[in-house]
Amino acid sequence: MPQDASVSMTRCTVVLLLAAAWCGVVSAALSQRILKVADPQKVSDYSISVIEPQSGATVYSHEPHKPLMPASNMKLVTTAAALKYLGPKFEYKTRVGLSDNTLVVIGSGDPILGDKDTDAKYGRQSGWVFEKIVQALRDQGIDEINDIVIDTTVFDDERVHASWDPAQLNRWYECEVCGLNYNLNCIELTAINVGGIVTLQVEPRTSFIDIANQVEAIASGEGGVGSYRTTQPNKIIAFGKCRNREGPFKVAIEKPAGFFGFLLAEQLARSGIAARGKLVERAFSEAEGFKPLVEFATPLADVVNRANTDSLGLAAEALIKTIDAYGRPDGRNGGWAGGRERIGKYLESLGVPPEEFNIDDGSGLSRQNRLTTNAISRLLLNQYRGGNWELFQVSLAVGGEEGTIDKYFNEAKYRGKIHAKTGYIVGAKALSGVCLTDRGPYLFSILTNGPKGLSRDAINGIAKAIIDEYRSGADR
Repeated sequence: MPQDASVSMTRCTVVLLLAAAWCGVVSAALSQRILKVADPQKVSDYSISVIEPQSGATVYSHEPHKPLMPASNMKLVTTAAALKYLGPKFEYKTRVGLSDNTLVVIGSGDPILGDKDTDAKYGRQSGWVFEKIVQALRDQGIDEINDIVIDTTVFDDERVHASWDPAQLNRWYECEVCGLNYNLNCIELTAINVGGIVTLQVEPRTSFIDIANQVEAIASGEGGVGSYRTTQPNKIIAFGKCRNREGPFKVAIEKPAGFFGFLLAEQLARSGIAARGKLVERAFSEAEGFKPLVEFATPLADVVNRANTDSLGLAAEALIKTIDAYGRPDGRNGGWAGGRERIGKYLESLGVPPEEFNIDDGSGLSRQNRLTTNAISRLLLNQYRGGNWELFQVSLAVGGEEGTIDKYFNEAKYRGKIHAKTGYIVGAKALSGVCLTDRGPYLFSILTNGPKGLSRDAINGIAKAIIDEYRSGADR
């Protein structure tokens, strides 16, 4: 061996040994900081993993191989798997065209078509989708159509997950999942008291929903309005008390494809285009002839952002079904079962043992989901070292600034430095992501379950401890 090479090898060895020693000291110090946060709570049912991504070294862990309910941290797994299987340049494309004189809408499973937040991002007005369709028909000189056919077969017919709470199916976070989604498959209700008479405003306005107004007008005291479903599909009872104004609040509807079709037919009628036939939901074959009119494209990055920044459940559930659909030869009938299988294979490819996860749904609503912090931190490390880290990190909520942690980490020394996904269902809390410290990024995952779990303040305190430990110089 040449002398220079021998010297170089020796120096490299010394550097590695020093780095290893330094990491050991830092790990012990970080452990003290985290225990100072966790120990006073006298809890036991939690798991933590902290990784330095450049080396891949675990600098702190507490029961990292313990499977726990991840709540919405499940969305991290679903979105990462979507980037793997669909690719970062994937787009949902909802196609509208004519087959003879039948108007055909072919759904892509796009979960944020007509989503107000996404439309605001691009400066689009409410109802722009239907206006585009109307304009496309006018450009063709068409003032009358026969049937409206809606094809939702990109997904299967299981619109409600078997593990979800039936009592919450009218909540926005438990909305149905369809091959054609619109406005997050919800309406917005607002109750207004004028002169002792309560009226209900519905957005978007449509005869597809039948709302019975049982809201009581009050002159003083606290108001509050809610709703519940009846045995008749889309017959909704609004109840409660209204002093001035209550709402708007979202209410999940049933049969999203029919919802979109009704809104479209109503817009056509208002625009002077007659629909003479029926609204039909069925599989459409290109062999029937299809003349394209307009296409609505949504980048995967937008869907990943809504899933992680804002914890939008519909985005995650559409992704898990899309993963399955696009793994099939015909690109149809994507469902939870196939999506679960492909996500499981993805985790195993990262070296996560099968006993460390159970995938049930895509959003984390199901109480059957299980993950370990080892699994989540491995996934984060895979994203960090892959080509999608910038897209993935941008999709996370930002402490003190954006998304589900915008009200936390407001102190100057933490604001903007913690990018993470929160998680909460009854009995489970979570926070996982990246701390951007003065000494570089540190990936972390925190899961806690049950009455013996950590409080939200303690979870946040652990993320702060990571920032504090790796603060530079006199600021420590």
